[in-house]
Amino acid sequence: MSGTQYIAFLRLLSSRGNTERRLPHYLLSSSESMAIGRDLRCEITLDASLYRSVSRRHAEVVPILGFESPHGERFWQVCDLDSSNGTFVNGERLQGCQVLQVGDRIMLGQNGPELVFEYQPQAEGQPLNSFGVALGTFPPALDPTLPPQKTVKSEDVSLTQLFPILSTGRELTHKAYLVPAMVTITFVVLLFLAIGNPAVFNLLLAAYLAIGALYFIYQLCGKQKPWWLLVAVATMTALVLISPVLDLFTLVFHHLLPGDLSSTNAATNFWLLLVKMFFGAGLMEELLKAVPVFIALGVGLRLRSPFKSRIGVWEPLDGILLGAASAVGFSLMETLGVYVPATYKSSLLAGQEAAQLAGLQLLIPRVLGLVAGHMAYSGYFGYFIGLSVLRFRQRWLILSVGLFTAAGLHTLWNTAGMLSPVFLAFVGVLSYAFLGAAILKARALSPTRSQNFATRFMR
Repeated sequence: MSGTQYIAFLRLLSSRGNTERRLPHYLLSSSESMAIGRDLRCEITLDASLYRSVSRRHAEVVPILGFESPHGERFWQVCDLDSSNGTFVNGERLQGCQVLQVGDRIMLGQNGPELVFEYQPQAEGQPLNSFGVALGTFPPALDPTLPPQKTVKSEDVSLTQLFPILSTGRELTHKAYLVPAMVTITFVVLLFLAIGNPAVFNLLLAAYLAIGALYFIYQLCGKQKPWWLLVAVATMTALVLISPVLDLFTLVFHHLLPGDLSSTNAATNFWLLLVKMFFGAGLMEELLKAVPVFIALGVGLRLRSPFKSRIGVWEPLDGILLGAASAVGFSLMETLGVYVPATYKSSLLAGQEAAQLAGLQLLIPRVLGLVAGHMAYSGYFGYFIGLSVLRFRQRWLILSVGLFTAAGLHTLWNTAGMLSPVFLAFVGVLSYAFLGAAILKARALSPTRSQNFATRFMR
């Protein structure tokens, strides 16, 4: 057997976002796997501010034990860790794991950081350092076995360490949730000022809760979409509800179709109620909420780049975001304009304060439940609107499946309360699961996936 030993390492290639003059080499272990990602607990940690396409735990390089060649050669494989933007080896997307060959290029996400797998022999008798690697294998500045050189003594404290706000810069607004905190503080101040005015207080509270729900879906989608557009879509839906368009929808679904809900009560047969709810609430309301989404789609077709992609509907993520925004406008109008006033009037016999409390107790769960209610149905249908753009030849089949599924979920929620609270909770979870599945599929189908910022709340 030869006395030659081998070492393996990954060499980071230069990229447009990386301004380091000396790019690092990462020595690979011959017995332990090494995770690569933005998480500081990874053995190979990449700068989160430079590499947005890299997941917290993106991939890992694993030694293949028990397959050492007679010449002392070892083998490693790279495995994708269910990353958001995928792992590519020599330009091909990695499915599972792949054995590495010398010179293989590992890219973390499309147009993400690229590492080259290298394998070097060290001759017998060559002096070794404390890591068992031959001295002189790497230049001192790039040797991964040497401790990093420090320009400041470990006991020294810099000005930016004492005052972190001086050095964070743009990271503060992009990564520390400064904008959501500012919005929260603004609403808190406004809520204090609105004490004593129930109508204004309810409006502010409902708006804040709805914005929080929409922001949650926005982060999950990970697609940049102007917030003014989302507000405009929500406003448009609210305006539709006070326009003659609502009368037209009511005429069609409540009078021409069997969706008249005015004569329904607790004694109504369940199956009859199910049919009425499907036409009078499910189909009608989901189509109504989709009107602004279709308008945005039409407007986008007439605009030039880059406005056509920013404003229009060109993929499922666009449809989900605009559908969720439309649900916000619909739910706020329905809750503040119909349900809260009705609850207030029915509770007046117990006193004005009791009536106001009853209205508030209804408002909070209705708006908090947006992600499993109106936002889930509309966002789910929005996925199919965007998908119909990508798969234009089958658009009518796609839109039909999306509309009837969303309307079905909506109908189940409206009728579940007659059965039991447990079934109601089950339908809510099911609706959110449908929306979550649509978001995950939309992220996978997104033509701009490598530029998106999808959030993963759990590994």
